[in-house]
Amino acid sequence: MSSTAPDPPGRRRRRVSMADVARLAGVSTQTVSRVSTGHPGVVPSTRQQVVAAMQQLGYRPNSAARALKYGEFRTIGVITFTLSTTGNSHTVEAIATHAAAEGYVITLIPVAAPTQDRVLGAFTRLGELAVDAVIVIMEVHLLDASTVLLPPDVHLVVVDSDAGDRYRVVDTNQADGARQAVRHLLDLGHRTVWHVAGPPESYAGERRAAAWRTTLSQAGRLVPALRRGDWSAEAGYRAGLELADEPDCTAIFVANDQMALGVLRAMHERGRVVPRDVSVVGFDDIAEAGSFIPPLTTVHQDFAEVGRRCVEAVLHQVRTGTAQTGTTLVPTRLVVRASTAAPPTAR
Repeated sequence: MSSTAPDPPGRRRRRVSMADVARLAGVSTQTVSRVSTGHPGVVPSTRQQVVAAMQQLGYRPNSAARALKYGEFRTIGVITFTLSTTGNSHTVEAIATHAAAEGYVITLIPVAAPTQDRVLGAFTRLGELAVDAVIVIMEVHLLDASTVLLPPDVHLVVVDSDAGDRYRVVDTNQADGARQAVRHLLDLGHRTVWHVAGPPESYAGERRAAAWRTTLSQAGRLVPALRRGDWSAEAGYRAGLELADEPDCTAIFVANDQMALGVLRAMHERGRVVPRDVSVVGFDDIAEAGSFIPPLTTVHQDFAEVGRRCVEAVLHQVRTGTAQTGTTLVPTRLVVRASTAAPPTAR
């Protein structure tokens, strides 16, 4: 591989072009383009040669020029209201991973408050940053409100919403996951199941609570008054203290694993042994769930698959130039561990 002469002192350095890399590597500019975008159809030895040329010349792909030439920025904007919840953080990670596999990057725009003005402001910022499509992670009912109008002609996929009649939606099957949790506890012999729900503004929390209520009603069981939390372990702990004082409470379905951790602590402090006295089921199957004391029975969400389907759906719109509606639900599964057992009266 030949070297190039340095620019004379005092002269502004010319930006290295794709043609410069191709000339140094002894390949076509099309091959350089494929390497720079991560295209899989390049022979490894050729890819290595091109990368070496890029490094030697200090080449950086010009995304603006590429956008002008091909009409795309290869960037997906992601709007989210919080990264503090398990679902959102894992979903963003999965979106970034699968976007990268397609040769795209993501631009993350956090929204401080879920209002129409804030959402439209986020879309404006994404427009300034030049993106090809947008994925919106909605943990609240904002898109369900008739007052919210998103900008037209936007390639859009929404996560965690009930707006499939207007937008393309990808979500975990929240209702079926909750049904599995409640049926598991009823099948163990518990008369009914108590519930620690998520906040009322959360779409996922309300879907899980509705399925809990429906499953009990269909089984002809008493539906206890639910407790609510904000997804935190502390909220679960407070609800758990209340439920520990309910003598008829032998089974609890908790809307996420962090709150379930708080419930386990409350039961321990009140002297109610899990699962001997009370069975507890969570939702999410976080990495630490198997290390709780006792290991937590929980509903597994496949965040990686949610992220993959989001990227697949939004890039289909980009490539075909057509908008889509409808909802894709990613299945859940119950992971049974040591926090559930038959009630004391059934032993």
